[in-house]
Order: sequence, then C-alpha cells, then structure tokens
Amino acid sequence: MATVELYSKGASVWVPDPDAVWVSAQLLQDYNTGDKHVLLQLTDGREVQYAVESPTDLPPLGNPDILEGENDLTALSFLHEAAVLHNLRVRFLDYSSIYTYCGIVLVAINPYDQLPIYGEEVIDAYSGQDMADMEPHIFSVAEEAYRTMTREEKNQSIIISGESGSGKTVSAKFTMRYFAVVGGAAEQTSVEERVLASNPIMESIGNAKTTRNDNSSRFGKYIEIGFGRKGDIIGANMRTYLLEKSRVVFQASAERNYHIFYQLCASRQLPEMRALKLDAPEHFRYTNQGGDMLIPGTDDLADLERTRNAFTILGVQPNQQMELFTILAAVLHFGNVNIQASGRGGDRSYIDVEDRSLAVFSKLLGVEGSQLAHWLCHRRLTVAGEMLVKPMSGQQAMEARDALAKHIYGQLFTWTVQRLNAALRSQRGQPKSFIGVLDIYGFETFDRNSFEQFCINYANEKLQQQFNRHVFQLEQEEYVREELAWSRIEFSDNQPCINLIEGHLGLLDLLDEECKMPKGSEESWARKLYDQHQSDKPHAHFRKPRMSNTAFIILHFADAVQYECDGFLDKNRDTIFEEPINILRASQSELVAELFQVEPTGSSVSLSGGRSSLANGSILSGKRAHREHKLTVGFQFRQSLQLLMDTLNSTTPHYVRCIKPNDLKQPFVFDPKRAVQQLRACGVLETIRISAAGYPSRWTYEEFFSRYRVLLHGPQSQEQAAASCRRALPELIPDPEQYCFGKTKVFFRAGQVALLERLRAERLRAAGVIIQSWVRGWLARLRYSRTRWATFTIQRYCRGALARRLALTLRYTKAAVVIQKTYRMVAVRQLFLMIRQATITIQAFTRGTLARRRHRLVVAERAAVLLQATARGWLARRAYGRVRSAVLLMQCCARRRAARRELLKLKAEARSVEKYRELNKGMEVKLMQLQLRADHEARESAALRETLHAERDAHAADLDALRGALQKLETQKQEQAQPGPTVTEREVEERRRAEEKAAQEILRLTQEMQAVQAERDSLGKEKEALSARLVEQEKAQEECVRQAVSQADVALRAELDEERRKYQGLLREFTRLEQRYDNLREMSLLTEGSKGHRRTDSTQSLSLEPPSPSPSSPSFSIPQLFPSPLPSARPSPEEVRRVSVTSPCLERSVSFWGETPMDQLMEKMGVAKDPAVKMRGEDLGHAYDAVRLANKLLESQLRSQRRQWEEEIDTLRRQLGTTVSDPSPGAQQEGLQEQLEARELECMRLRRELKELRSTVTLRRLLAQAVFSVFPPEGSVPSLPKAVTVTGLLECRKRDEAKLIKNLITDVRVDSALSLPPGLAAGVLFLCLRQADCSGDQTRARSLCTAAVTAMKAALKKHSSDVDMTALWLKNACLLNDLLTQHSPKKFRTLGSEEMVPLTCDLSDVTRALGDLCIQTYQQLLSITETRLQNIIVPAMLESETIPGLSGSKLGGSRKRAGSDPRPAGADAPTMASVLRELGALHTALSRQALPPALMEQAFHQLTYLISASALNSLLLRKDMCCWSRGMQIRYNVSLLEEWLRSHGLQAGGAVATLEPLIQTAQLLQVGKKTDADAQALVQTCTALSGQQIVKILTLYTPHSELEERVTLNFIRSVQALLKGRSDGQPPQLLMDVRRVFPVTFPYLPPSVLRADQLDIPDSLKISFLRRA
Repeated sequence: MATVELYSKGASVWVPDPDAVWVSAQLLQDYNTGDKHVLLQLTDGREVQYAVESPTDLPPLGNPDILEGENDLTALSFLHEAAVLHNLRVRFLDYSSIYTYCGIVLVAINPYDQLPIYGEEVIDAYSGQDMADMEPHIFSVAEEAYRTMTREEKNQSIIISGESGSGKTVSAKFTMRYFAVVGGAAEQTSVEERVLASNPIMESIGNAKTTRNDNSSRFGKYIEIGFGRKGDIIGANMRTYLLEKSRVVFQASAERNYHIFYQLCASRQLPEMRALKLDAPEHFRYTNQGGDMLIPGTDDLADLERTRNAFTILGVQPNQQMELFTILAAVLHFGNVNIQASGRGGDRSYIDVEDRSLAVFSKLLGVEGSQLAHWLCHRRLTVAGEMLVKPMSGQQAMEARDALAKHIYGQLFTWTVQRLNAALRSQRGQPKSFIGVLDIYGFETFDRNSFEQFCINYANEKLQQQFNRHVFQLEQEEYVREELAWSRIEFSDNQPCINLIEGHLGLLDLLDEECKMPKGSEESWARKLYDQHQSDKPHAHFRKPRMSNTAFIILHFADAVQYECDGFLDKNRDTIFEEPINILRASQSELVAELFQVEPTGSSVSLSGGRSSLANGSILSGKRAHREHKLTVGFQFRQSLQLLMDTLNSTTPHYVRCIKPNDLKQPFVFDPKRAVQQLRACGVLETIRISAAGYPSRWTYEEFFSRYRVLLHGPQSQEQAAASCRRALPELIPDPEQYCFGKTKVFFRAGQVALLERLRAERLRAAGVIIQSWVRGWLARLRYSRTRWATFTIQRYCRGALARRLALTLRYTKAAVVIQKTYRMVAVRQLFLMIRQATITIQAFTRGTLARRRHRLVVAERAAVLLQATARGWLARRAYGRVRSAVLLMQCCARRRAARRELLKLKAEARSVEKYRELNKGMEVKLMQLQLRADHEARESAALRETLHAERDAHAADLDALRGALQKLETQKQEQAQPGPTVTEREVEERRRAEEKAAQEILRLTQEMQAVQAERDSLGKEKEALSARLVEQEKAQEECVRQAVSQADVALRAELDEERRKYQGLLREFTRLEQRYDNLREMSLLTEGSKGHRRTDSTQSLSLEPPSPSPSSPSFSIPQLFPSPLPSARPSPEEVRRVSVTSPCLERSVSFWGETPMDQLMEKMGVAKDPAVKMRGEDLGHAYDAVRLANKLLESQLRSQRRQWEEEIDTLRRQLGTTVSDPSPGAQQEGLQEQLEARELECMRLRRELKELRSTVTLRRLLAQAVFSVFPPEGSVPSLPKAVTVTGLLECRKRDEAKLIKNLITDVRVDSALSLPPGLAAGVLFLCLRQADCSGDQTRARSLCTAAVTAMKAALKKHSSDVDMTALWLKNACLLNDLLTQHSPKKFRTLGSEEMVPLTCDLSDVTRALGDLCIQTYQQLLSITETRLQNIIVPAMLESETIPGLSGSKLGGSRKRAGSDPRPAGADAPTMASVLRELGALHTALSRQALPPALMEQAFHQLTYLISASALNSLLLRKDMCCWSRGMQIRYNVSLLEEWLRSHGLQAGGAVATLEPLIQTAQLLQVGKKTDADAQALVQTCTALSGQQIVKILTLYTPHSELEERVTLNFIRSVQALLKGRSDGQPPQLLMDVRRVFPVTFPYLPPSVLRADQLDIPDSLKISFLRRA
C-alpha cells in the first residue's frame, strides 16, 4: 500500500463499483492514522463515507494526470487493478489504441473493426526499431523476437492467449506476416508464401462460429518458423492441440460447425463439386443444429477458393484436394443416415437398405454400404473365447455413428497438418534458429463446463506457471545486474493446482483408471475424487459442490470453476469400434485407406488429441488394453502439453494477451466487468503484482537528476548525478526500505515516485510563492511609479488646459466685437443695394413692356404674311411627301422581303459547318471580285464624268447659241415694228423644254454618281469587315492549335514519365534478380565445395572480350545476331521461339539458349532444384525477357514518334507565323485550313497508335518486329561501310582490348580512379570505338562497347558499397551514352552538324544498354546512401537534442521494458551532423564527377523524401515524440537540413518541398490546440498531412510536464469535423510510403568535340599501348 501521507485533501482515489468495477473519487479531507472513515466525492458529485478499518483498507490512489494513457502499465506510479483498467479504457476509447505494454506482456484489445495499422509501411516503420521507442504493436513484439533471435542466436517463442473472440488468431496471422516480410527480404523464396498459405487452410478446417466469436479457433497450435543464417525463412513446422471434435456432430444454439462444411455447401453448384451430391447446409444434421447458416460479412464461396489456392501453393494436387473434399462431404451425408429402433424396448436398431445418405456416403468413400450399416448397429464381443455379435440400441448406434464421424474428421485434420508440415519443411538443411508462435485458448468458464474446459484450463495453469516464473526471473535478473541487495520476491505459485490435476492419484490418473474399468462411470469417478481429495486431507484447490454429487470445483489461478462429470469418461476414451475402421481401411479411395492405416507401436501420435484409440470393447489382450489406456485423450494431451512446456522453457518467451472488450462484438465498446475478468485470468494483474512487490519504479541517475533537480542540494552537475542522488534521497525518503541504489539506476517501491512528485510540487509551489511575492512587489512598485508619473502628467495637462481656455475666451470676445461691427455695416449696405436694384428693375420692366408692345404689332403683321406662305408650302410638301412615302414604303417592303429571304438563307448557311468552311475558302475570291467590281465601277464613273462634261459642254454651246439667237430675235423685234407672236412663243417653249431636259439629265447623272459612291463606300466597309473577320478567325484557329498542341504535349509528358517509372522499376527488379542469381550461384558453389568438388569461379571464366564471329562455327552466330549489354549476351526466350519458326537454319543454335542461365548452372553443378522452381523458372524468364524487350521497343517508338510529332508541330507553328505576318492572307488561307485539318487527323492517328502501343495485344507484334529487325531476310547482306578519315583518335589493337578494359575499368584502383579527370574512361573508350568504326571494323567496335558495358557492371558489383566509385561509373556511363547518342546516324541527320562525322555502325542497342546501366548505377548510388541513412534518420531527426536542455524528463517515461534491447548508454547517438555528413559525402562524390545539377537535384529529392517519410512514420508510432519541446527540436533539425540544401543549391529540384509534411507536423506540435479558431487554423495550415495523420498526432500528443495540457477529445472531434469538409484529394493514409521511388530523367548534354590530344592520361593507368591516330 502506498504511503499514508499521500492521502491528503484533493488526492484522487479509486473505489469499487458494482457496474463500472472501479470509479474515481476525490478526498475531501486529510486522512489521519486511526480514522475509521474517509470522506469522498464521486465524479457525479455525490459525497460518500468510505469505511477504513486499517491503513491497508485505504482505497487505491490515482495516478497523476500526466500519466494518463501511458503505453506501459508498469510505468504507472501506482500499480493496481483500478489503474490498469482505467489506463486500458482511456487508451482504447479515447485514443483508439488497442495495444498496451504491461512489462513484458503486450495487451491487445479486440477492436471489432478494421484498422489501417497493419500495412507494409507499418512493417517498414517497426523493422529494425527498438521496442521501447515505438508505440505498442504486435509488430513490435515480433521485431523484438526477431532481433533477439538474430543477435543472441537463441530460439524465441511468442505466446498468444486469450478467450474466444479476443483476437488471438488475427494476432498470430499478423505475427507470421511480419516474419514473412522481414525474413523474406534476403531471399525471395516461396517459403514465406507457404507459411502464410497455411492460415486459410487451418481456419477452414479448425475454426468455427461460436456465440463469442465468428472465427473462433477450436484447437491450439504452435507454429515454429525456421530461419537460416542470414535471418531468412527456410521452413516451418506446426503442432496442434486438442481439436474440438465434438463440434463435428453437435453445435449449440447460434453456433456453426467448422467453416469448411459451409464452404463446400456454398460451392455445390460448381461443376467439379456436383459429384459430391451436396445441398444447402439447412438439409444436413451436422450443420443445421446451431440455426445460423451464414456469418454477416463472410462469403463462404470466396473462402473456399482461397482455401483451394492455399492448398495449391502448398503443393497439394487438385485430385488430392477433391479427395479431401469428398471425405468432408461424406461426413455430412453420414450425419443424415437414419438409424431406426426395433425390438422390444428398443434394444435393437437397423438402417434401411435404401437409405440415400448411406448410399451416397458409401459411394463417396468407396466402401460397402451393407457392411457399414450392419456394424453401425452391432458390435462384436469376446466371451469365454467365443466371438459374439451383439445388437445395439438406437441411441447406442447413433452414438457410434457420431463417434465414427468425429474420428474421420480427426484423422483428416491430422493428415492435413502432416501435409502442411511436409510442405513447410526446410529444403535447405536444418534451420539455425526458430521463432515459435503459440495460438492457444485462454482460460474458459461457462455455465456448464466439461472435459474440454478442463483440458483448456489445465493448459492455462501450466502456461501461467511458466509465465510467473519467467516474470520473476526477469525481475531477479534486473536486480542482479544492478547489484542490489534484494530479498526473494514472493509470488503465487500454482504448482499445487497443477499437482492436483496431473500428480500421482490426481484427477487425470483417477480418470484414466476409471476409463480402464469395464463398468466405470462418472458417478464412481466422482466418488473417488471426493474420497481422495476431500475426505482425509482436503486439498486447498479442490471443492465439492453442495447441491451435486457428480461435479467438482477446482480453484484455478484465475477463478473457481465447477466441472460436471457427465461425459468425461466418454470424451477421454474417445471410443470407436474396430469393425467400421476395418471397413474404411478397405476403401477404394487411397486417401481414405491412408487415413486409417494401423500405426506401429512406437509411432508418434498427433499433439492435437485428434487421433483416437480403438474401442475398449474390441477384441484386445490385456497388454493391448494397457497400451490403449496410455493413448487416452487426457494422456495424449498431458504428453503434448509437457512437450510444449519443454519447448517454451528452452526458448525466450514473448507474451501477447488478447482481451475481448464486450460480448456484443461491437466496435470500440468497453465493458469493464468483462475486461477485468480477463485481466485477472490472463496474468496481467499478476505481472503488476510481481512488479509492485519489488521495485516497480526505476530511474537512471541522469533522468532522476533531470527530473528532481529542485530537491537536490549542493553542487549540481550532470556528471555528479549519482552522488547527488545518493546524498539527497535519505533526506527526502527517511525509510531506506522504500528505495535502493543500483549501478546505473535508482529503484523505488510503489508510491514513492508519487511522494517525490508531491515533494517536488511543494518545492515548486514554495518557489512559486516566493517568485510571486517578488513579482507582485515589483508590479506594485511599478504600478505606484506609473500612477505618480500619471498624476503629475494629468496636473500639467490640466493647468495648461485652463490657461489655454482663458486665452481662448479673450480671443473670442475680441472677435465678437469685430463681427458685430462688420455685420452692421454689411446689413446697411445690403439694404441700400436692394433699394437701388429694385428701382433699376422697375425701370427696366416698364421700358421692356413698351418695346414689346410695339414689337408685337410688327410681328403680327409679318406673321400673317409668313403664315400664308408657310401654309401653302406645307400643303405642297405634304402632297409630295405622301407620294414619296408611299413609294419608299413600297420599296422598303420589297427590299425587306428580299432581305428576310437573304437573312434566312444566310442563317441556314451559318448553321452549316461546311458552308462556313466554303465561305472561308471563297473569302479571298469574293474580296478579289469585290475589288475588281470596285475598279470597274470606278472606271464607269470616270466614263460617266467624261460624258457628263461633254454633254454639259454641248448644252452650254446650245445655250449660247440659243442666247445668241434670242438676242438676235430681240434685236429683230426691236427693229421690226410688228413681230410675229406665234414664232416667238414656239421658240420660247422649245428653249424652256431644252433647259428642263438638261436640268433633268444633270439631276439624273448626279444621282447616279451618288449611288455609285455609296456602293463603293459600302464595298470598302464590307472589305474591311471581311479582313478583320479573317484576321480574328486566324487568331482563334492559331490559339486552338496552340492549346491542342500544349495539351497533347502535357499528356505525352505524363505518359512518358509513367512509362519511365515503370521501366526503371523493371530495371530495379532485373538488378534484384541478377543479385539473386549471383547468390544462388554462390550457394551452389558452396554446396559443391562441401561435397569435395573444386570448380573455377564463374566470374573468372566470364571473358570480357566476346568471341570473334566465324562463319564456320555456328555456335558463335547467336551472340553476333543478338547484341546485348548483358554479360551473357543471349537472346530472350521469346526471340528464340520466333527465330526457331522464321529461321530453320538456326534451330540448332537456338536450342543452345533454350534454358535459363540458372538452370544451366544448376544442371552443370548437379544441384537439385525445387519442383515448383522447375515449373516456374522458364515461364518467369520468358515473361521477364518479353516484358523487358517490349518496354525497350515501346520506349524507342514513343521517343521517335514524339520527336516526329514535335518536328511537325514546329513546322506548323512556323507556317502559322508566316501566315499571320503576311498582310495579304487571301492566297494562303485555304492551304492553311487544309494543313490544320491534316494535322488534326495526324494527331488523332498518333493518339490511336499510342493507345495501341500500350495494349498487351501489340506485344507480340512488337516482338516480331524486333526479331525481324535483328534477323534480316536471307539474301539481304548489308554492305560494308567505307572507311572514314577522322583525326585525334586512339587506336587499340584487337589483342589489347581485354587489357584496356582490365586496366581502365575492372582493375583500376580506387585512389587512382578518383584522381582521374571526370569521364576520362568514357572518353578513352569512345576514341577507341571511333577509330574502330572509322577503320570499317564494325564487329570490333560492337564488341568493344559490349565489353565496356559488361566491365562497368562488374566494377559496380565490385564497389557496390562505395559512393565515390559508383558516382565515377555513373559519370562515365552517362558521358559514353551522350557521346554515342551525339554521333549516332539518327542524331546526326537530325542536327546536321558539319564539324562531326557520324558513326557508320548502328549502336542503338548498346545505347539502350548504356541507358539501362545509367539507371542501375543511379539506383545503386541512392541505395548506398539510403542504407547508410536508414539507421540514423530517426535518431537524428527525432531523438537528437540539437537545442540543449529544451526537452525535459517526463514522469515515468524512463522505465525501459524488460527484455528490450536499448542502445548502449556510452554509444554516440546519431545527430543531424551525421545525416548532413552522409548527404555531403554524396554531394561531394557527384560534384567531383561534374554530374549535371538536374541529376543531383533528382537524387536529393529522393533522399529528402526518404528522410521525411521515415521520420514522420516513426513519429506517428511513438507517443514520446508528440510534445511541444520535441516539435521545436524537429523544426530546428529540419531547418538545418533546409539550410544545407539551399547552401548547396539543391532547393529547386523539389527537395525542400518533400520536407513539408515534417515541417507541418512540427508546427502542429507547437501551435495552440484549445479553441475552434485553433482547429480552423490547424486544418488550414496542415495541408500536406492527411486527416488520419493529423488526428493521430493529436491523439498521441502527450505533455512532458504539468505545465502543459492534454488535447481534449472535443478539440479532436472538432478537427475531425473540419477535416471531413476538406476535399484535398489525398488518399486516406496513416503512414507515408517509404518505398516510393521517383523516376529519374537523365538530361542530354551534347559534349564538345573530343580529341585525343585533349585527354590527360596518367601513366598509372598503364594504357600506353594505345596509339594516337
């Protein structure tokens, strides 16, 4: 019990409650020794009196709020049941954390929901991490077992226990999945797949639906996963325990039989299943007793398909699977056999001969139905040496039928387990060590408990004993390691209970003895139990019920259980008669006959208890009966359990305790009664009790010094922490029994840490009071000085205000006098001016009236005259206007009608696209016609003007003649006295008519001129409108073309990036396969070496110089026809198949390459291959080669089409520019429109071709084209190129090529290679290649390229962990690739440079191989750096304290879990300097080789993403990292990385952007998390984090001091509501994918012209044999 002084007012305690088990309360008064009651206030406000007889009866104290939700129960300050239950409830309900540590035990609560915490990214996050650093998880336990096994080379065991429905099976599956992923990293074999495939098989035949669990395991299993020397899985083995065979023939209400029966019934419509004559499960007695035929959310048909696939993976042939399904179907039919009673009193029974179920059963198993019907109703007895056949009653016959059905299923279960073990057995020798996973039933107690519960609880007693002793041993080892003076810790040993069950004359001995008796019964056995264990010396763990004589009670470690004796004897005997077994042995089915073969005496029996003995009533001798007694179910189970305990005791155990939170199977519902019942039963509370009995709280001296520095006296320094602690603790805790000093830690009894916390709080409170007093005094003095200063200021301002007010009054008085004087003067002046103005106005109005009167008289007279003239004119104009309006109206109507027709016609034409195009096409023609028409009208106008002038001249001449004649006539009239009046009038009339005619003609001509001018103006306007419209159409079409081109360009870039990523992934897979091939080859050589054979290393026999082709040797024709950058230089199997069809003459050569290199090597060395590998090796090789070739061809076609498309787009743009710049577009518009349409059609065609290239159907066509390109038709012999003269080259003779490759690439020393100028090797090789090409020797040029690529690959493998050398060969590979691309004929035709001479030979295949080599080298370079960074990212980014003293020590967080492997205290922890050092090494290596900046940016973009993803994933799984101070440290560390990237100019490639999730995480840890505004700002800020990541960080946020506050659940719910409305398009994910790889793009940088005199070749390379050419 804790210290009494802690029970003070305000302390939190726990009191019992009938519903919630424990409820929290608060002390309202201090407790003093001797008080009989304490006053408590419950959480609902009620005050209660709690009775206390003695200090030991005080209620348990509550832990500080800072420890709420702690991930390790043993780190709690007060260890008791209430604290454990509360902590589990808080973690489960508030934080959705289903895993919690309890010392060495992992407590797993079944959430009854799918949680996203088991993906591969989670496995990567836990792999290689320390168990104490990560959040509790089943993967953490698995990683701890795996690390301990590999480190200590000792076998491990993971014991998973819990009651039905608690999640044991799921935990075991995830554990095996973790081992399969982690243990399968070194060698990708099929063992991991087989281990995982065993799960669906065992679930189908061993799991069933119960009232507590839909997928309950009805047997126990122990799986041993064997590991090799490299930590890879090489085999597995399974043991099973106590299969519940009674479920085959009986199911309780709302339960089901084993899943396999319902899966078979669901697949009855499949063609292969129709022969089984199955029906719905409702029609079979063995499947319809429970009533529930279906499980919600489960598809039995799909489950059967998974089971069959698993059988196939494990090597069970389909015919054997059908035999197994046939036996299972026969069991179902066997249950429907109708046994009828007969005779007097029903003492006989019989089976109808026509019974359909028996006929189907006999047919399926191939047995005689009549014999089986006879022996099911009869039994054979031996009396006095005679053989008698005795009939059985109907009840006995039905029991015999059910016993036979159970026996058949048990034998089939045992056979299946044996087949699984045979398939999982190691093919590569004995495993070096193994990890066992025990999935076994937990402690069970029901209303009626029988033999099964007895065996289960017996097994749990044994496991609990082993668990207690292991926990005790770990505690004692800790004390010994710290050299403590300790006394033995007492713990409850359940050995007496185990002796009661398995000891001499124990329950099992008496049960076996009763089974041996001929007339043994449950009543007789019960009396023997009472006599032995209850009468004379009552056993402490045995009780007799008061109301029953056929039951007994055992006081188990978890609870007292009452067992009913009914059925114990029958289940222990598991009786089956010999005659039906003999019938089954004679079955025509091989599998049935195999199941029931007689085993030898010394053969091992199944550990599952499924193998039954023969009936006691069979004809057996005494010795046989004695041996049969040993084979009872109880005897078998005791033996198998002892074997299991021996195995567990020889391994290092790891414990997982599964808890079922409620019986309703509802997600995240916590029932405290059920939880505490299971906690008591599974041993978690026993772990707490053992820990509390010793020193549960443990602090290192440094952590204690950091936490309780305020309580220490004297000089304080971190180096003297131990001495300070030893001096201060006796003063703080007077009782020396409450603490103990170790070598590195100080140990405390339960409650002492809480006492220290109270002292620390009091000291801090006292210090706070002093600080407050000083601060308050300072504030008071500051307030007084400010008040005094303010008073003086106010006085000064008041006096100044009064003076200013007096001066203002005087000024106002003087101003008033001036205003009065001025106002009076203004008023008098205004009166004078008003009188004067009035007088003038009256005079003006009078004079005006007189003048207007005179004017009106004059106007009236003139108006009368004007009115007459106006009226007459108006009448004339009105008449003319009416006539004119009528004419205009008629014209308008006619024109409007014609215009409407024209408008309708134009609208119809406007709707037609074709008309619009014709209009556009004819636009220039129309303009030309209009121009011609305008010119024609201008010419006509000029002619009309000339005609008008001529007519005017003629009229003027006539007028002059007429005037002359008129004057002449007037003269004659004057001369004559009496002129002739008739002649004069006629002449005058003629003159008048001539004048009118001339005037009309002039008017007509003028009107025609105006009409022509107006038409000309309209034509000009129409021309301008058409020109503007044409320009707008040209601009719109140009914009459409530009947009279409840009969209197509973006789509092509995206498709190219995706193809590049897939292609680089294939290259990465190819590299991995090459590495696997090398590993297998080395393993094969080691195997052969162990047998005594001596062979030469294959790498030495691999020549760098390819064989020279010879026409006489057909074996060398294939390497010549299949140039390849690979070392083997052989064709793909797909090419071989095509060549064998198209080229009959090469069949013999092609057959040489028919096998894969691995097959050839293994056949040469005599290494046996796995059958599955033999079957799949060729297909895998073919598929890989085909895909690789197809990808290469696809990429080349995509690049060529892309270049062609870009050229056409550039041409189109130039034509558009020319068209727009041309001021007269009339002649080019039609041609431009046609070109645009043609380009659109071409774009559509290219898109269709791209889609066709992506389809899988095109793969065969591509391969055919590739083969035909490699193998030209017969008769087409390529002509030899002519030699070209190029100076500045290097000549390498044929015999010196191997020496050149060796000295330049293979055997070059590291120091010499790094001192060379960047790209020197590539330059030398290229000059030698150019010389061979210019001399016309294409074969030598090609062989030199192939040898160079092969040598570079060998050099990369040789320096696979050297960053500098890998960067060197990356530079040389890239430079050589650029040089070959620059001088290729295709590139030369494109660029057309006059300074360079292209290569005459086609080295496109070598260029592709160099491109692949560049990608592989880049991937190897990143892999080296990633490997170096992997183990330092998390310590440097998250754990290192770059800002000293920022992170304080958290209460209780320092206790490391027992059994974990913490880092050594003296070891140097990685810091940000380590990360920057590795990045700097990579940057230095890349910069030394002068690699392009774009490539360096891509490399660091990948690395920064790895750093960000790894750090964020670890933070999301570690509660101790989610605090304000750690967020500050992380932000500072990220800023160091950002500064480093910017200082090296790498921020432009996206490297800084990948750190954004980590930056926002640090901000999330530092910002306020209280109000709704904080939630809104948080959601708006953290855009790079997913919703699950934000909620997870808020859930894990834990304050490291009492000054901080936890994040409330209401705030988390507010954030979740805001996140639901955020549509960021991100997939729901918790952890980032650390395996994500960004595709790399190598920039093409054309090198300058390379000459031999430019190269500085040092003598250390020893290549002086090269001659300058």
